[in-house]
Amino acid sequence: MPEPPKKDETPNGQPEESVAPDSNGSPLLPVISLEVSPPPDDNALAATSLLPSPPTEEANSLKKLSIELPNDSVPVTSTGRKDSVWSLGESQPPEELDKPIETPPLSTLLTERPVSGMVTVGGDITFVAKVEAKDLLRKPTVKWFKGKWMDLASKTGKHLQLKETFDRNTKVHTFEMHIIKAKENYAGNYRCEVNYKDKFDSCAFDLEVKEAGGSQSIDIRSAFKRREHKQQDDTPEVDVWEILKNARPDQYEKIAFMYGITDLRGLLRRMKKIPKEEKKSEAFAKKLEPAYQVDKGGKIRLVVDLTDPTVDLKWYKNGQEIRPSPKYIFEHKGTQRILVINNCSQNDDAAYSVAAGDEKCSTELFVKELPIKITKGLEPVVTTVNEKIELECEVTEEGAPVKWMKNGVEIPTGVRSRYRVKCEGTKHTLVIDDASLEDTGTYSIMASGGSSEAHVQIDLKPLKIHQDLQDTKVMLGKPLKLHCEIYPGNVPGRWYRNGQLIQPNDRINIVHKNRVHELSIETSSLHDSGDYTFVPEGYSQSLSAKVHVIDPPRVHLEGLNFVDNTVTVVAGNKMRLEIPISGEPAPKVVWMKGERVILESGNRVRAETYVDQTSLTIEITEREDTGNYKLVLQNEAGEATACIKLKIVDIPDSPDTPSVPVIGGDWCQMTWEAPKYDGGSPILGYYIERKKKQSSRWMRINFDLIKETTYEPKKMIEGVPYEVRLFAVNAIGVSKPSEPSKPFTPLAVTSEPTMLVVDDVTDTTVTIKWRPPETIGAAGLDGYLVEYCLEGSDDWKAANTELIDKTRYTIKDLTPGTKVLIRVKAVNAAGASVPRNTQHAILIKEVIEPPKIRVPRHLKQTYTKRVGEAVNLVVPFLGKPRPKVTWQKDGQPIDPAHVSIRNTECDSIIFIRKAERSHSGKYQMKVQVENHVDSAELDIQIIDLPGPPQIVTIEDVWGENVSLSWNAPRDNGNAAITGYTIQKADKKTMEWYTCLEHYHRTSIAITELVVGNEYFFRVYSENMCGLSESATQTRKSARIVKDGMKMKIAQYNDHDFNEAPKFTQPLINTFGIAGYNTTLNCSVRAHPKAKVTWMKNKIIIGDDPRYRMFSNQGVCTLEIRKPSPYDGGMYTCRAINDLGEAQVECKLEVKGGFTFYELMQRGVPLHLIDKYMTETKVVEQDK
Repeated sequence: MPEPPKKDETPNGQPEESVAPDSNGSPLLPVISLEVSPPPDDNALAATSLLPSPPTEEANSLKKLSIELPNDSVPVTSTGRKDSVWSLGESQPPEELDKPIETPPLSTLLTERPVSGMVTVGGDITFVAKVEAKDLLRKPTVKWFKGKWMDLASKTGKHLQLKETFDRNTKVHTFEMHIIKAKENYAGNYRCEVNYKDKFDSCAFDLEVKEAGGSQSIDIRSAFKRREHKQQDDTPEVDVWEILKNARPDQYEKIAFMYGITDLRGLLRRMKKIPKEEKKSEAFAKKLEPAYQVDKGGKIRLVVDLTDPTVDLKWYKNGQEIRPSPKYIFEHKGTQRILVINNCSQNDDAAYSVAAGDEKCSTELFVKELPIKITKGLEPVVTTVNEKIELECEVTEEGAPVKWMKNGVEIPTGVRSRYRVKCEGTKHTLVIDDASLEDTGTYSIMASGGSSEAHVQIDLKPLKIHQDLQDTKVMLGKPLKLHCEIYPGNVPGRWYRNGQLIQPNDRINIVHKNRVHELSIETSSLHDSGDYTFVPEGYSQSLSAKVHVIDPPRVHLEGLNFVDNTVTVVAGNKMRLEIPISGEPAPKVVWMKGERVILESGNRVRAETYVDQTSLTIEITEREDTGNYKLVLQNEAGEATACIKLKIVDIPDSPDTPSVPVIGGDWCQMTWEAPKYDGGSPILGYYIERKKKQSSRWMRINFDLIKETTYEPKKMIEGVPYEVRLFAVNAIGVSKPSEPSKPFTPLAVTSEPTMLVVDDVTDTTVTIKWRPPETIGAAGLDGYLVEYCLEGSDDWKAANTELIDKTRYTIKDLTPGTKVLIRVKAVNAAGASVPRNTQHAILIKEVIEPPKIRVPRHLKQTYTKRVGEAVNLVVPFLGKPRPKVTWQKDGQPIDPAHVSIRNTECDSIIFIRKAERSHSGKYQMKVQVENHVDSAELDIQIIDLPGPPQIVTIEDVWGENVSLSWNAPRDNGNAAITGYTIQKADKKTMEWYTCLEHYHRTSIAITELVVGNEYFFRVYSENMCGLSESATQTRKSARIVKDGMKMKIAQYNDHDFNEAPKFTQPLINTFGIAGYNTTLNCSVRAHPKAKVTWMKNKIIIGDDPRYRMFSNQGVCTLEIRKPSPYDGGMYTCRAINDLGEAQVECKLEVKGGFTFYELMQRGVPLHLIDKYMTETKVVEQDK
């Protein structure tokens, strides 16, 4: 950095003038003394540089001119300081005018700035600005201004042109401003501004326009007078000159705006050139010069000439009176008063004034230091980090001020700085105690008389890894530690997770102790999984490890508010049951109903699984869906299960057909059974309808529900046939009607049946027969009722629960040896007739019949079944009373746990659910009736697939043929081996092809093989059950040799899958219902995996529990739990990875929920409606 100017100095080292206030309080216009010599020729006026020319031999003929200028008239580039000028004393040569003007340091954008210039009237001039484009992504914006606000882009035309070019080789933008045929009013201050994104740079410069002509006149006063006269034509009607003269400098712009002055600087410049009328002093015949300059250690004389030698005179330095001393000497020569200052130093650089009576004049003294030169320069240094560096140099003067620079920027040397500066006599040292890579660069030392620089190169020490990071797997919630050791030990580093920098906090602790670097996490979370990288600072090497945080699966049913984990759904509706789950890695989810697994690809019933939830969806619920559903979660950390009961409620089934057991003249008594299925809700009652048989119009009998299952309809017309039907009612609704009852007519009963006789008797049954009643009547005959009772008892029991139409019936399940009485009634719509009884009691006893087994024809030979098939054999037999049946296998009793046997009156059934080879054998069946016995034997053979053949070997290879041999399998599957199947496979593809099937031998020659290929062979064994499950393969391959062939393996390049984020499915504007969960979905494709962020109204959604965000296979989902109208707005999904970013957005509107009436129309049960309305009130109160 350049050193800031000292007090009373301008940036280029020229002294600054001191301006004393005038007697009226306004600041005096500074006085400048210019020494001007005529140019050597006419072309000198056309020079475009404002830099002063070096002194020539004609310097002795210079003339002095004093011109009054306002404070802000002279630009910095022409005089070295804005608002100030200075003059040399009579005894000093104009050395400072010969020095080139110091150019300010280049900006960060402009590599070449436009410089001030001068042009004659009618001439052309070009200003150039250059910007380097190596670090820029697009072209910068450049604007040209005149003054402070006039944009020259709108002024282009005949006299002004703006041009832009770009050099592709040097990567430099060039901007040019051409002024053609300049006029006097083009003079003034100009500015060039450069903009690029957040960077800005500007540069100001001046343009001076001079009149064209011959040689310049020596009388510069008259020249200024002529120019002043020429400019009077442009002066506005108001005397702006006087206004500007009497105004303060800070009011110049306001006056220019008020009177429409566009070239304010031009007016001020002309105003400065107006000669000032000096007032003649009464006390001083000659005052002090405005400024003096002297070398350090020299002597200076300040001289004034008094008009009255007797007046008292006092000298002042910075306002303090000077007393005579060896340093300050007062001399008197006639009317001259002289102040001599000996051995001038920097303390003498001050403002001096002299007072004579009431008058006072002042000046400034500038002490010029001698340049300090460097006698011994800096030397280059090459070292490694953490070493100490000392840069030494020597100068010509002890304690001389110097400036240390690094890469052109001043080095800070404060208390907290890494750099220390030592000065011992003429030796100056820059010390860096602990060198780092950032210290590499070019260091320089600057003195007033010269500079020296040297390059310092800092290299890293070689990195050695003593202990690398290890891949870690940790349970959720357990502590996590990553540990590594590197050399050198004092090298810091940074930890990254999935490319993101890790910062220490209350949960994450990062430790660096000597060579050990450790990252520890007290309680691990799922977000801690990923790729961890430790990067030593300054090295290209890095240490990496993978961390996998696992979590046992869990099913979260506590937040679903299901009573006893029971879900109730109305049949016909869609049911979607969403169960929150957790686990890392994502658990495998299986839904089961009983032993049946519910698949994700199901049509009506399907299971769906996401990152943090699983769902069971039934598109249209049915009664069969009722039952217990089991949810099983599994991952490498464990297993979790949950049972959920699904209850489907529906209208009940229609009741069974009602019966009319009793009929009166105008009434009847009807009974019925409750529906087999009540719809999952209790039956509340029944509705009854009746109609005449010839009519199609049904009339409801009751308007209040009937709770019982009997009813007596009345007010019927006698002799007219009727039909009745029922409706069952539950909380869901009214069932379909039952089948109409049999038509009935309110008429009288029939006469009794006739000719009741016994047809057959056994140990437990009695068969009777009869004839119909003689008189049936108009009501007809509905059927017969058979009843019986034990002899000596009046407890009659109905043998048939339903009426029978036939006149023959068998009464079963009677006790052997007992005597019974039997009666038969004829029944019609009017009721039962008078019964017809048997004449005497009947003894229950059967005649003995010897047993006889009737073996089916297919069981008389060996019965064969495969392993796993069911065995179901029925063996009929004869015998009375019921024979006793026993079974044995190979002479041993049969274990009922393996073989099930069921006996009836006429047959015996042997059943094996899954046949095994151990079930093979001979089964003996014995049938016994008292002392009579009959037996039979069944041969059952259970067969299975054979085992593979034993060792398959390649016996010989010749030409295009291969000879194979093998041994029979150890296990023939309980059946004879019927053959073998031989297959071959080329070693290149390993695709198997069948060479021969049903081959009976154990050796074979395979022919017609392809020359140059290499083959493997395998053999399957076969029995009547099929091929063996596996085959035996040859250990070695057989190569069909052909000389001169060589395979060339093609090479392929890996495909680059990297891709910036791109949304393949955008968000869609959505309507939500208040109180019901709403989801927003979109899909994004990116590689590497993109980081997804959700925003609402451009604000990032944080850890708000009302939102759940998850992503699975590129599908991004945002779930809003029970939204309210306040949750409506614009939602945005943003995806970012290293290659770029993308975002989509949508609008969500949340509408109110259902009303009580709408829920009733949808058929929702009352208890569910009450629960929904209560939750809605709670949500509104929370808002």
